[in-house]
Amino acid sequence: MPAFVGAVKINSISSSGVFHIGDVFAISPHSVAKTFAGAGSFNTGDGLQIYNQYSNTNTHDADVADQNIVSNA
Repeated sequence: MPAFVGAVKINSISSSGVFHIGDVFAISPHSVAKTFAGAGSFNTGDGLQIYNQYSNTNTHDADVADQNIVSNA
């Protein structure tokens, strides 16, 4: 059902976010990300003591495309 919308303020929309005003059947944003990190990169907490004597992150990826987004279906 149509509606009247007053003032709208948008501070930010992320890359996979959706902003829509009005009638809609389905909204399905898609996002793909690839993250490389070495040993101890995602540790969180207070007073951590991490000792990584040798850390090597292999970022070689022979694939041309990993996760394709073809359509918003």
